[in-house]
Amino acid sequence: MGKRRRVAERRNTTRPAVLGGMIAVVVGGVGFGVYALTGGGAAADEGTSATADHKAVKTGPVSAAEVHAVSARFLTAWQQGRISEAAAATTDAPDATKLLTGFTKDARLKGVTLTPGAATGAKVPFSVKATVSYQKLSKPLAYGSSLTVVRRASDGRPLVDWHSSVVHPDLQDGDTLVTGESGTPPVKALDRDGGELTAAKYPSLGTVLDGLREKYGKTAGGKAGIELRVVRGKASQKAQLSDKTLAELSQGTPGTVKTTLNPALQAAAEQQVAKQAKASVVVVRPSTGEILAVANSGHGFNVGFQGSLAPGSTMKIVTSTMLFEKKLTTPDASHPCPKTYKLAGWTFHNDDNSEIKKGTFEQSFGASCNNAFIDFAPKLSNSDLTNEAQQVYGLGMDNWAIGVPSFDGSVPVQSGAQMGASLIGQGGVRMNPLNMASVASTVETGTFHQPYLVSPSVDNRTLAKASRTMSSKTQGQLKEVMRFTAAYGTAAKAMAGVSGDVGAKTGSAEVDGQKKPNGWFTAYRGDLAAAGVVEAGGHGGDTAGPIVAALLKMGG
Repeated sequence: MGKRRRVAERRNTTRPAVLGGMIAVVVGGVGFGVYALTGGGAAADEGTSATADHKAVKTGPVSAAEVHAVSARFLTAWQQGRISEAAAATTDAPDATKLLTGFTKDARLKGVTLTPGAATGAKVPFSVKATVSYQKLSKPLAYGSSLTVVRRASDGRPLVDWHSSVVHPDLQDGDTLVTGESGTPPVKALDRDGGELTAAKYPSLGTVLDGLREKYGKTAGGKAGIELRVVRGKASQKAQLSDKTLAELSQGTPGTVKTTLNPALQAAAEQQVAKQAKASVVVVRPSTGEILAVANSGHGFNVGFQGSLAPGSTMKIVTSTMLFEKKLTTPDASHPCPKTYKLAGWTFHNDDNSEIKKGTFEQSFGASCNNAFIDFAPKLSNSDLTNEAQQVYGLGMDNWAIGVPSFDGSVPVQSGAQMGASLIGQGGVRMNPLNMASVASTVETGTFHQPYLVSPSVDNRTLAKASRTMSSKTQGQLKEVMRFTAAYGTAAKAMAGVSGDVGAKTGSAEVDGQKKPNGWFTAYRGDLAAAGVVEAGGHGGDTAGPIVAALLKMGG
């Protein structure tokens, strides 16, 4: 990692043997399952030249030879316990040294074997096998990880792009691995009927179970065991990520925590999100706020509870509440939706450049016509939408206490074109399916009930409350436009066959650099409400809509 280059480098003339697509080398009479280069071969492969008078810095993508050489040097040094040498092959030697040292010292992993797979460009996958040992206890550990080789701009040197995930894919930067008495006893989580909830049965609940243990482990009556765990650092804690168990050397005695999850709805939610890539859904009971199901097709991060995404036109429910309360419009008021609308130097367009020349506000809501909402911007103050979201829907106050980590939505005060964009769920507005299911619930009952996964009676915590309630007239107007949308608007196809007192709203949220928008859908049916998002899915009625509708049909 030094700044000086050697004047001359001598190639190692001994080539490692190629065995089954993997390069192996014998070091000190022992065969290691990694390819390795010895001597100065790696530097020679970099293709740089150096003399006393001139230093050339190589640029451009790393070559296949450089990828092999750097990854070999790093993996071989790590496997053999030469931490300084392994760290020197990375872009961040201090952090690499700390984590690789902790791999042995704190995580108590020994007998490490690293076996690389075939590189894909600059990325090299590899498998890790080791033994976790603590006092008289031990257990084998095996998992897969990967590294990426990059070229350092300052001197052109190819190095392993250092992130904690190189050591283990569940690590975020700043996290550590620790083996010992966990400190937090395990919990046995139960559904509302008393059945046990496990990640094996419900894959989406892995992060939820971690959160329940972190929150209730010390008070639920259990006893800690000996475990290898991911201990979260400051950045992960700020992102509300919970510690994670990777291996149990001795089982603790779990305490019991009962949740509000409905086993039938949870199972159905898992099945529904599996039909789409990057899909998430949350189901709640409007009359109480109980969370009945949460599922994500990607199980590493709980988008349903912790996602922070622009909600697109589903936000028009909140915007409409504000417009009705301010008496700026009514469902049957004549209100055209122009093809374009200019605001503070921006030109806003409707989906597919559509327009409604002679129509009502209800028709614009049902067709999700953007400019019918944005043209109210000149009549609003910058804080009106923020106040509506906080005071009536309980959003953006950072005070929900559902029982596990969650994001409560955000509707920042904005001005000009960004304020106009917020009216249609773009700009700085951020939500997740939990937030939008709560929005539909609030419309259904007329009152905000903070969603929760664990009853507040378990730990005497206080649930968030809204500072005011919408009028019965406003609630009636909202239910009218959402009912129209479910029957005749953009939600009609998905909601076909969903009977009873229903209302729905679709959404499509544009994301920079993404070919298709995120598809959103939120709806209620009696005392059941749900919201879902399919990232990069396109129109919400076609992607998230069928997921939500299928769950509403089940009742609850």
